[in-house]
Amino acid sequence: MTSLTDTATWRELHQHHARLAAVHLGELFAAEPDRGRRLVAEGGGIYADYSKHRVTDETLRLLFALARERGIERWRDRMFAGEPVNTSENRPAWHVALRAATPPPEVAATLARMRSLVERAHRWALRGANGRPLRTVVNLGIGGSDLGPRLATHALRGFDAGRIRARFVANVDPADLDAALEGLDADTTLFVVTSKTFTTAETLDNARRARTWLARTLGDAPDLAAHFIAVTANRDAARAWGVAEDRIFPMWDWVGGRYSVWSAVGLPLALVVGMAAFGEFHEGARALDEHFRTAPLESSLPVILGLLGVWYGDFCGAQTHAVLPYAEDLRELPAYLQQLEMESNGKRVDRDGAPVDYATAPVVWGAAGTNGQHAFHQLLHQGTLLVPSDFILPARPAAGADPEAHRLLLANALAQSAALAFGGGDPAAPHRRCPGNQPSTTLVLPRLDPRSLGALLALYEHKAFVQGVVWGINSFDQWGVELGKAMAKGLGPALQGGEAEAIDSSTRALIVRIRTAGAAD
Repeated sequence: MTSLTDTATWRELHQHHARLAAVHLGELFAAEPDRGRRLVAEGGGIYADYSKHRVTDETLRLLFALARERGIERWRDRMFAGEPVNTSENRPAWHVALRAATPPPEVAATLARMRSLVERAHRWALRGANGRPLRTVVNLGIGGSDLGPRLATHALRGFDAGRIRARFVANVDPADLDAALEGLDADTTLFVVTSKTFTTAETLDNARRARTWLARTLGDAPDLAAHFIAVTANRDAARAWGVAEDRIFPMWDWVGGRYSVWSAVGLPLALVVGMAAFGEFHEGARALDEHFRTAPLESSLPVILGLLGVWYGDFCGAQTHAVLPYAEDLRELPAYLQQLEMESNGKRVDRDGAPVDYATAPVVWGAAGTNGQHAFHQLLHQGTLLVPSDFILPARPAAGADPEAHRLLLANALAQSAALAFGGGDPAAPHRRCPGNQPSTTLVLPRLDPRSLGALLALYEHKAFVQGVVWGINSFDQWGVELGKAMAKGLGPALQGGEAEAIDSSTRALIVRIRTAGAAD
């Protein structure tokens, strides 16, 4: 047994679950009619109703006791202080410093450079090789270098400053870049190449093809450097590739990719919405940071959400978690949170390298409502799996939106969370019966704006951190990502007819099949 599963509190939680397992959410509400007003919390402008969970006051007492035993407060303070909480790489995970009121000097200097660039772009002073203003930014990145700015730019499209358009390319599949370039004018297109190491194969291949497109389109040897910006920790590699020194923005080894949208990785967002809105995005995250740093555990949103995830994964047997934003502009949120949570906490050994004997991160998935209601909600209502869910809804509509349509959207969200919890249907017709007892949290944002989005993303960052501390794992490395990347490098030559060392029979046969099919074409 590990130090976690051998604790008295862990054993008490298992015993408590055995007593609570047969209790339906409907019974909990019947026993306490005021439950929906009591089991709520608020921080950073976000209101959370967690009353529709299979928990009692005793459940929560034990979970908070477990959090204290695992040192949540100590690890939280170490993270905020910039201490090396990324234990396998012996460095900080200091993304909170990117949005601090008084950031480190290097962060402040980078924000000032971003402001200057954005202001130039917005007054059409940022020009390409032939002297025309750059009006479209194409972000070339993958993982955290893509998902964060992609999500935020789409979510805040209502705050577009009307000067710069943005497109995003992540996949090495040529179709992704080809689709992004369709209809663009090379003279007015700016590429942001985002790679911490400036060795990311997918990103650099897309950058190479982007440069070829520019050269083919712009004619005789123009200054292609005018069309590129790099965001990287490897300045030398960016310069060698051809990016001008004054167009290289830094990344730091103390910021993981999935936590980097607050840095120059967020440059496409800043170009679209402007630096004032980008600053409000930071302010929302900073408000949630302060809430997490100062609130008692019992009223801390990240702690509550994190512990509920531990409860369902380790004691109730849930293996997935659904994210259901009732806002079309948040449709990229489930994919963003897949990386944030599954890359952070998809680990099978603890910080000391010992195998764990408990569940860690669930599979995170979801889609924007109301679309999901006509697809996978069937499984939530009548399937056999336990699936905790997060409903996310802005209380007020976007500027200019139809208020009646927004009320219909909110009505659907509230109806789904209630139906999942309490069930319904005709008892005489089993195929119509929905048993309920599916737990959910409802997160209410005042409206979907830069401040609320910043707070929401920071909330989920800290939730993942809380869970990592409870599980005793390092949430800030991602060594599992590296193996497949290294193997792919060795298989490339084999696909071209060469030999690959130590290859298994399945992969070898697939290579032969692919080469044969390719030759037939």
